[in-house]
Amino acid sequence: MTANDLLPLTEEYGCPLYVYDVATIERQYQRLTTAFSKVEHLRINYAMKALSNLSILKVLLKMGAQLDTVSIQEVLLGIHAGCPPEKIIFTPNGVSFEEIEEVAKMGVQINIDNLSVLEHFGTKYPTIPVCIRINPHVMAGGNQNISVGHIDSKFGISIYQIPHILRIVENTKMKINGIHMHTGSDILDIEVFLYASEILFDAAKNFTDLEFLDFGSGFKVPYKKGDIETNIEELGRKLTKRFLAFEKEYGRPLTLAFEPGKFLVSEAGYFLAKVNVVKQTTSTVFAGIDSGFNHLIRPMYYGSQHTIENLSNPKGKERFYTVVGYICETDTFANNRRIAEITEGDILCFKNAGAYCFSMASNYNSRYKPAEVLWKDRKSYLIGKRETFEDLIKNQIVVDV
Repeated sequence: MTANDLLPLTEEYGCPLYVYDVATIERQYQRLTTAFSKVEHLRINYAMKALSNLSILKVLLKMGAQLDTVSIQEVLLGIHAGCPPEKIIFTPNGVSFEEIEEVAKMGVQINIDNLSVLEHFGTKYPTIPVCIRINPHVMAGGNQNISVGHIDSKFGISIYQIPHILRIVENTKMKINGIHMHTGSDILDIEVFLYASEILFDAAKNFTDLEFLDFGSGFKVPYKKGDIETNIEELGRKLTKRFLAFEKEYGRPLTLAFEPGKFLVSEAGYFLAKVNVVKQTTSTVFAGIDSGFNHLIRPMYYGSQHTIENLSNPKGKERFYTVVGYICETDTFANNRRIAEITEGDILCFKNAGAYCFSMASNYNSRYKPAEVLWKDRKSYLIGKRETFEDLIKNQIVVDV
């Protein structure tokens, strides 16, 4: 999408605004399926936590994606969007056993990452097949907060505890139909991913009735020109070769599954905000926008570097700006960033805003969440209304005491 596409949307729908380009989502989905085209049984489980708007889910379901969920609410959203329960995998962490039970009764694939939960579930529901999430003890990911496969992670059952898993399976006679891992997000080195995959293959040998191997995801996308990204095509060639060899060794057809979220929707997203003030201090020029970390928290939480462009003056002379929000504490999107000259009223565009942006938005400072728009075939569709004051108070109960 270009400035000529995006600017009119701010006039029609206002600012701040999230925009999602369907063509980019389709391109990323095709890249992934093409990279693994030699795998007969490939399953792409879209990680809903990245962006769970119902219209986005419908777009991905039409392409053939299934869903990866981490809460019962995501499961319900997925079903509401038209996904059959059997095409949803539920991989929670630290939720109540009652929540797992309720999801299992819907017919959703359960993925368990805790020995005590595994034993409890197997004892109570031995006929319901489950997947096991292992922790390969491999450090991968671009930030400590998104590296989930290392030895100190709360996620997964340690590979060193496989004897415990086998004892539970033997005692309960439960069926294990899948093995799963997820090492972390923003994977730079595919060799690390392949190394962890070997650990998953070794773990899989302990189970005789597997139907699928789930390798998680964490594929990195470029955040700026020249940025490093996961070489999905090279990974496809190397992992396909190894998977097909393991499939023969295992002696039965298996499904290869992934759970991409960011890879599919990150580059499709644009966040548009208006410049309220330009403020020069003794050392810094601030561009203050009509948003904050209540709408886009990734730069503050993860240190992410979203490319920022001035749509109102794209060819202007570049100057250095620190882009900040209107929240009442440290609220910095970019420090000392080169951006085409900014004046008050200009529209700034934050790229790579499709994943973990709106989905992590809040009402902090009692601000409204922005609208969401889908862009397909040069037409725009409102898929999420801007909140109003009534939305802020609709669930509150006023008690005069």
